[in-house]
Amino acid sequence: MSSGRRRGEDSLFSFAAGALSALSTTLLFQPFDLVKTRMQSHYVRLPEASSATGSMPGALDAKASRLWGGPMYLANSGGSVSMFNVVESVVRKETVAGLWKGISPSLQRCVPSIGMYFAMITYLRRSFSAPESGKLGPLQSLSIGASARMIATGSFLPFIVVKTRYESGQYCYRSVSHAFVSIWRTEGVRGLFSGMGATLARDAPFSALYLMFYTQLKQLLSSVKGLQSDAGLSPVYALPCGLAAGTMASVITQPFDVVKTHMQLKPQVYPTFRYTFRTILSSRGMQGLFVGIAPRVMRRTFMAAFTWTFYEQIYCYLKWMVNR
Repeated sequence: MSSGRRRGEDSLFSFAAGALSALSTTLLFQPFDLVKTRMQSHYVRLPEASSATGSMPGALDAKASRLWGGPMYLANSGGSVSMFNVVESVVRKETVAGLWKGISPSLQRCVPSIGMYFAMITYLRRSFSAPESGKLGPLQSLSIGASARMIATGSFLPFIVVKTRYESGQYCYRSVSHAFVSIWRTEGVRGLFSGMGATLARDAPFSALYLMFYTQLKQLLSSVKGLQSDAGLSPVYALPCGLAAGTMASVITQPFDVVKTHMQLKPQVYPTFRYTFRTILSSRGMQGLFVGIAPRVMRRTFMAAFTWTFYEQIYCYLKWMVNR
């Protein structure tokens, strides 16, 4: 088999394994993402109501209400909100099923985009890894992780925008399709791609750092155990490497996630990355850039670690099924 055909076949296996892995982990960790979004949206400043409408304090006027997708109220700007407060509030008002609100756009985004991400990782890895050992250096891991994530995220950004607004609880969308149509009619294509800079600034560095930490930790552990390749590393050892890599990458990129959430919830109020970053920093200080870090670190760390572990096992199984 030619190298080009083998690369294409491996990328296809990677796409299938990545998509199946994403399906299971997205279903499992969706509540953490919803809680993180609710915590961050608690501090998103909404436009003040027009005094000419005579509406109650905190209510948006009719024009703004149509713009945001339905009746809404100003987010509570006083005090802080904890992860446990949000969980209790969601369960009380929306039942336990409310913790999985937004699962449909999450699946529509995560399953194909993560499949594409792993396919790109495999293709680029075959192209740039050391021919003798197949290992990646730190800089190679950074560039491959960032490139693969930018392609996958850029392709599915509208689903990220819909997911963020759906989970926030600040929009009265009746369904995912209604959310798409509402954003398209009121904000156009720009609305569906709002926060692209902040999203890429969050996802590309996260994937780059995660892949670098993960591959280097696996290679280090493999050498300690006397293995010639990290491919033979048991999931029992690979999972802790993923958890450590995910924690470090999540903490470093948390401020970009906060900025991204603000820009996608209210693109008219937070039009640019720089303005949003400075507004959050001036109003809430460094603490404001790390709102929702606990649920995000838990979700991103566990989801990334389990996704990679599931992916590697499914990929090996698919390869075994074809070649047996």
